[in-house]
Amino acid sequence: MSRYLLNKLMWEVDSSDEALERFKSNTGRFLEGWEASSRSPVPPYPKGGELSGEERHAIERRDYGSLYAMGVNPFLLWQFARSVSVPDEMSLEELVASFRESVEPHGYPDFFT
Repeated sequence: MSRYLLNKLMWEVDSSDEALERFKSNTGRFLEGWEASSRSPVPPYPKGGELSGEERHAIERRDYGSLYAMGVNPFLLWQFARSVSVPDEMSLEELVASFRESVEPHGYPDFFT
C-alpha cells in the first residue's frame, strides 16, 4: 500500500475539472489510464505505480472510511470526497453525515508517510 499514490491520485482528480469528469464518468477506465501514466521509473513507485486491490476497491466504491483508515491525508480525502460526490451523488449535508459516520470508527490513523 502506498499512501503517496492514493494522495497523488486524489490530488490529481480534485485539481482538474477534466480529470474529475473522466473519473466520475468511468472510474475503472480512469484508474487504468492513471496507473499506466504512473509507471515512470522516476520517482520509483511501490509496485510500479499500481494501486493495491484494496486501494482500488476503496477508490471505486467511494469507501472514505477505508481510505481514511489507510492513512490518506484527511484534507485531500475530504476535498476528493466533496468533488466526487457533491452534487451528483448526494448533497453536501448528506456527504458530511456519511463521511463522519464512515471515518469515526477508525479513530485517528497514523498519517505519517
